[in-house]
Amino acid sequence: MASIKLVQRTQQEDATGQSPIYIRLIKDRKAKFVTTGVKAKVSEWDDAKQKLKKNYPNSARMNAFLAQKVADAQAQVADHERTRKSVSARKLKEAIKGKADPNFFDYCDKRLEVLKGIVSYRTTVIYDGYIKKFERFLGYRDFYFSDINVGILNDYANYCKKKLSNGNTTVFTSLRILSFFYNDAMEEELIPLFPSPFYKIDIPKSKVERLYLNKKQIEDLENLDLSQRPKAVVHRDMFLFSSFGGGLRISDVMLLQWKCYDEKTQKITKVIQKTQKQHSFKLGAKSVAILNKYKPKTIDPEAFIFPVLEHPERIFNDEVYKSTRIRSKVRLGDVHLKKMGEDLKLPFNLHFHLSRHTFATNALNNGMRIEYVSKLLDHATIQQTQVYAKIVSEELDNAVDKYIK
Repeated sequence: MASIKLVQRTQQEDATGQSPIYIRLIKDRKAKFVTTGVKAKVSEWDDAKQKLKKNYPNSARMNAFLAQKVADAQAQVADHERTRKSVSARKLKEAIKGKADPNFFDYCDKRLEVLKGIVSYRTTVIYDGYIKKFERFLGYRDFYFSDINVGILNDYANYCKKKLSNGNTTVFTSLRILSFFYNDAMEEELIPLFPSPFYKIDIPKSKVERLYLNKKQIEDLENLDLSQRPKAVVHRDMFLFSSFGGGLRISDVMLLQWKCYDEKTQKITKVIQKTQKQHSFKLGAKSVAILNKYKPKTIDPEAFIFPVLEHPERIFNDEVYKSTRIRSKVRLGDVHLKKMGEDLKLPFNLHFHLSRHTFATNALNNGMRIEYVSKLLDHATIQQTQVYAKIVSEELDNAVDKYIK
């Protein structure tokens, strides 16, 4: 009789320190492994109990998911052993995995549930939106992985361009997110490991101009008189804090709690919303000065530093509520910033995300190494940061053309 157990394969630890959880099947002393699609750090997995510990994000839901996986595997094995006189470990693995062509949308729905415990809620909402966009293009859900080919992907790209008037970057992203799910299905061995049809689709990304505030514009923003608009002050301070403080995304600035700040070392340490990875960096003098403006006489470690969001306990226990409140406050802040930009006569609309561009471009202009800028921005690869280096290089070329003739 075959035995089934959940195991963590620590020898396959990835760059984030996470190792995959497999269903291990042993039959006649031969072991086979079936992926569950779940990864965890060693400290988050209880091998004796074969379950995720409570320190794993959304552990209860993920443990229920794993328990269902094991139950399904046990049912398949029991059925095969009951109906066949002789069955190998390999045959049992195939029975567990199933050879039927998976429905693409059903798989995406299940994968999104897994991702809710790995990436931010907002990211899963964005992914779900792109999946539903593809479903609207098809007009039905009865669509399988084997139906995905170069022809249908080209048709979808043309639909996005002509019917929806999407630009190249949006079309590129629409296909790229579909490819994430396709590649995940291959990694889980649910579909054959053939060359992905997505690699044969060439959609050039549109060139996007990275706008930012130069040193003079930052100084003008700092000195802008907001005495008649006191509610706008905190939004300016958050923008400047990010511009001086590592280009922290606005959602992370809003979610900063006093416990994230070590006054002695002047370091911020927090889990980044987008990547769900811990990030730590030292603040400069201007960022510290902004924090000190909001420092109360008696500090509540759980309280938010910037008085924009309320009810931290609910915020951190209700992903939907958190996402909704952050988006609402970002929109409000962008209204204030747009008015500030108009007062300063900036040649572009001022909004929160420009603080990230402002930090990166000015840091490189001031001589900071691109590796350090990339680390502070929490970029996955240095290639993401190089776009800012190109801006600095283009500015240098323009300066040479203007002043050296």
